[in-house]
Amino acid sequence: MAAHPSRPAATAPPTAPFSPRFRPLPFLGCHLAAALLLLSWLWAPTRQLRDLFDDRIFTLLNHSLRAGGLWAESWALASLRPIDLVTALVMLLVLRRDLAVDRATARRALFGFAALLGLLLAIRVTFSAVAAAAGWTRASPSLVVDGAIRLSELFPDWEVKDSSTTSFPGDHAAVALLWALFLSLFARGARLALVWLLTLLFLLPRLVAGAHWSSDDFVGGLFVCLLTLAWGFYTPFAMLASGWLERCTAPLRNRVKQWPPWRQRGTGRGR
Repeated sequence: MAAHPSRPAATAPPTAPFSPRFRPLPFLGCHLAAALLLLSWLWAPTRQLRDLFDDRIFTLLNHSLRAGGLWAESWALASLRPIDLVTALVMLLVLRRDLAVDRATARRALFGFAALLGLLLAIRVTFSAVAAAAGWTRASPSLVVDGAIRLSELFPDWEVKDSSTTSFPGDHAAVALLWALFLSLFARGARLALVWLLTLLFLLPRLVAGAHWSSDDFVGGLFVCLLTLAWGFYTPFAMLASGWLERCTAPLRNRVKQWPPWRQRGTGRGR
């Protein structure tokens, strides 16, 4: 008898770098860490220590602006809102250029991170409403600390972000910390160090300018990030959402690949 040719086994669509399974231990661990972080800020004895740390960090960073000149100009430039677009571009390049996630799964990772950002926005809006109702919101140090150096006063013609009447939680920091924590799940060694160095650079301008207290970022922003990771990464959410985004954008991506500049780029790589 002639042997029947074997049929290739059906393969499931790729889900890397995300898991289709619910992982209860890290899911609960993120919630526990988030709860302890918030309680350490709300409980009076540890709140005093956090407030002292906030004051010291603000004084150290903000009073350095007394030097004026290029130093102050650099931080004012870094505090302009258009710089947020530069930050977003750097985050995108790190995700796409094989600096933390391998090239084979970079696109899926990018779509997954986009889905996590959407989830973070929902959690952040909900948490901000809870914080406002509970009376946890507060003004930024630039508005309440005597002797605070205002970049907006040093450079009145620039639209510098150096104040907020509701600085808790830090939304800018939440995005930067989510990016760092997300890539920390994959990057190792020097690449991991690069991720956190960039994150520090992303966070510093708002802290130097006095737009946020340090606990706005490392309590409020980190709290939102931990909940986002729990519900987004340790459940099937990221796998399902990234797959959906990949399918929805497939026609557009296929059209882009037909553009002459893109085709020439692909031909050049194939040589």
